[in-house]
Amino acid sequence: MKRTASAKWQGDLKTGKGTVSMASGTLSNTPYSFQSRFEQGTGTNPEELLAAAHAGCFTMALSAQLAGAGLKADSLETTCTISLEQKDGGFAITESHLELKAKVPGASKEAFDTAVNSAKTGCPVSKLYNTNITLDAQLI
Repeated sequence: MKRTASAKWQGDLKTGKGTVSMASGTLSNTPYSFQSRFEQGTGTNPEELLAAAHAGCFTMALSAQLAGAGLKADSLETTCTISLEQKDGGFAITESHLELKAKVPGASKEAFDTAVNSAKTGCPVSKLYNTNITLDAQLI
C-alpha cells in the first residue's frame, strides 16, 4: 500500500507561499507558509499534518488492540501535539505528545493500559518518528 501527497512552493522562505495536496483529494491546494508554520498565519503546516497522522494512526491501532482483548470502545478521542524546536542550529521535531480520553465498557485498568501501550509502540506512525513520544491516557 502506498499513499501520495505533494507540495508546491514559490518564493523564498519567509515571504514565499506553498500548497499541499493529497491524492485522495482530502487536501487540495491547501495553503501553507512561513507564517502558518512558525507564527499564527492562515493555512496548515507539516507539524499539524504529522499531528493528525499520529492521532489517527494511534487511535486506530488502539481500537485493534482493544478488539484483540475482547473490548470495544464507545469512544476514543486522541489529540496529538507535535513540538518543533530550534536545536543544533536548525529545527527539529522533539516530541509527539498524545492525549487520549477513552470510554471502554468493561475494560480493567490493566487491560486498558496494555492496549494503550501496545498501540503507542505498534502504530506505524509511532515507528516512523525518531523522537520522544509521550502519552497521557484517561479511561472514563
